[in-house]
Amino acid sequence: MLLSTILKDSNYKLSQFSEEKIETLQSQIIERNNKYFVNCLIRKKEIRLTPEETIRQLYVMTLLDDFAYPASRMELEYGVSFGRETKRADIVVFDKDRQNIPYIIVELKKPKLKDGKEQLKSYCNATGAPIGVWTNGESISYYHRKDPNYFEDLSEIPRADQKLSDILKERWTIEDLIKKDKLITERKSLKDLILEMEDEVLANAGVDVFEELFKLIFTKLYDEMQSGRNRDRYLEFRNYGDTETELKNKIQALFDKAKEKWEGVFSDDAKILLTPSHLSICIASLQDVKLFNSNLEVVDEAFEYLINKSSKGEKGQYFTPRYVIDMCVKMLNPQRHETMIDTAAGSCGFPVHTIFYVWEQILKEKGLSKSHLFTSENKLPEQIDYVNEKVFAIDFDERAVRVARTLNLIAGDGQTNVLNLNTIDWERWDQTTENKDWQNIYFEGWKKLRKLRARKDEDREFEFDILMANPPFAGDIKESRILAKYELGKNSAGKYQKKVGRDILFIERNLDFLKPGGRMAIVLPQGRFNNSSDKQIREFIADRCRILAVVGLHGNVFKPHTGTKTSVLFVQKWDDKLCPKVDDYPIFFATMQEPSKDNSGEKIYVRNRDFVISDYPTSDYPISDNPISDIGQSDIGYPTIDANAPPIRYNIPPKENDQYKLDEHGHLIVKHDLFNHDGLTQDGIAEAFIEFAKKEKLSFF
Repeated sequence: MLLSTILKDSNYKLSQFSEEKIETLQSQIIERNNKYFVNCLIRKKEIRLTPEETIRQLYVMTLLDDFAYPASRMELEYGVSFGRETKRADIVVFDKDRQNIPYIIVELKKPKLKDGKEQLKSYCNATGAPIGVWTNGESISYYHRKDPNYFEDLSEIPRADQKLSDILKERWTIEDLIKKDKLITERKSLKDLILEMEDEVLANAGVDVFEELFKLIFTKLYDEMQSGRNRDRYLEFRNYGDTETELKNKIQALFDKAKEKWEGVFSDDAKILLTPSHLSICIASLQDVKLFNSNLEVVDEAFEYLINKSSKGEKGQYFTPRYVIDMCVKMLNPQRHETMIDTAAGSCGFPVHTIFYVWEQILKEKGLSKSHLFTSENKLPEQIDYVNEKVFAIDFDERAVRVARTLNLIAGDGQTNVLNLNTIDWERWDQTTENKDWQNIYFEGWKKLRKLRARKDEDREFEFDILMANPPFAGDIKESRILAKYELGKNSAGKYQKKVGRDILFIERNLDFLKPGGRMAIVLPQGRFNNSSDKQIREFIADRCRILAVVGLHGNVFKPHTGTKTSVLFVQKWDDKLCPKVDDYPIFFATMQEPSKDNSGEKIYVRNRDFVISDYPTSDYPISDNPISDIGQSDIGYPTIDANAPPIRYNIPPKENDQYKLDEHGHLIVKHDLFNHDGLTQDGIAEAFIEFAKKEKLSFF
């Protein structure tokens, strides 16, 4: 396809435009001396097609066909004066009544949003144009220029028969939000929008960016949930032409209702501290984004960015990508009667995704299907009971706990068992739990956790069925008081060490949380599996558990935060009934082949041409018959899948307009080989393990 050839190696894409427009432009191309030309619809002359000109011609078609602006109101390469210098705006649509006054300016020259927006703002400020559009053919942004310093997001530009005020005053229900969700229509992520808000207003707003964005996301989640349960209700987290002061009062009132619904995240007297002007811009940026879907992934990603930025990385604890979490959940197969805990919960990815997994089981049992707004709708009593009684989380980082509580409160419809405690230092829990302020927030969950203690008055051992965690790797524990409580605090000679890696103590601590027959998935640094100095740790684990599986994750999985190579260890505690102790047994080993992220930490997504990501016959996953000696024998600590052959790929020729594959919510799918994404990708490691587990007659399959 000629358009693909023209755009090759540029930052411009075609995914913003319909196949019909692409085919129309394609049919009009004139080829001459290996160069491509087209008759411009506005200039009425032959123009050479560069990557930028291709996008311009397609957007001119959009303005003519979709928004009904006549060609007579448009000019291309419009001269904008900056003192003695004149620059050229790509497309200008003139005011209906004043044909020489710019009304809409479209910027295409700068194909990166930050650069493009700066250029666009300068054009709008110089001409007084109230509306600006930036696009690179993949992402698109619409802006309303309120004054030279502030540009607010618009849902879309007005059609030729509309006024700007018509767009601003249009009332939206949840159905409108689903149809016009900016994450889909503009191909952006919530993280992208937060970065844009930081650049525009938040960096100089004199407020705690984390806290203020947390308040807004919290409030918007409440607003969407209310409308998800009453489809005729108009969304309130929008500016319907309110003054800035009216808008701030409205959003504060909505925030107060959200605090009342979901207690223990913000103090009763918490206020939105952004100025009315700054708040107005943030509302405009967020109002067209749908946060709720079937897995809260959108809001999850935003919180991950905010918390990592504010505190998390300092302690070596990084958020686990949700595709790794989903693999672990599928492999441990939690059931509705089983208890589950995450002892280093972060934003609560493992508990929340466990909740969704079990909820889907409950719906299937009742013959019900999962809807598009799965997480925001009224829950069945069995679903709420599961969250309320069976799922727990602990983390020492107060900000992370508040995020985790928010996601759990939403999932549990106001119920949660997320606790702010230091998992490692269980000996001093009583000092924390007796604090009145702590009790006001966490006491209900604490009462339930106490019931799961193995011994009535001790916080060391519990009786959980399942534990999943990604403990912090960085930093050593040096307090002799704490080390004295752990077997792994000793060296191979049986003497207590002066310092021990935090993740090592988490291994022992987590096993203390499991009852006999309980199972665990834990993310560990690769060295624990193959360093000769860590043999004692491997023996400690094997003495207490059956090693079920070791899954090596790609080195890019935790980028950009860290390039530490990691693996996930799956174990089941020995138990006479559920997991009888044996000396020899097979272990499932697998290595992730698809990186899922590039070297800079940006996610790689599945394209339509990736018909099959990779094809591993499940029998090729290696099984070990000697659990102790095989862990750590090779340089990488475990065999690779079919080491003699690369993953099989079916090279389907790219479609003319090489689009990304989307899931049922219209969201991009990360390219990995950990499991089959809703039947849209190839079976992966999780499916192969399930086959292995059934063959081995493991108790949980």
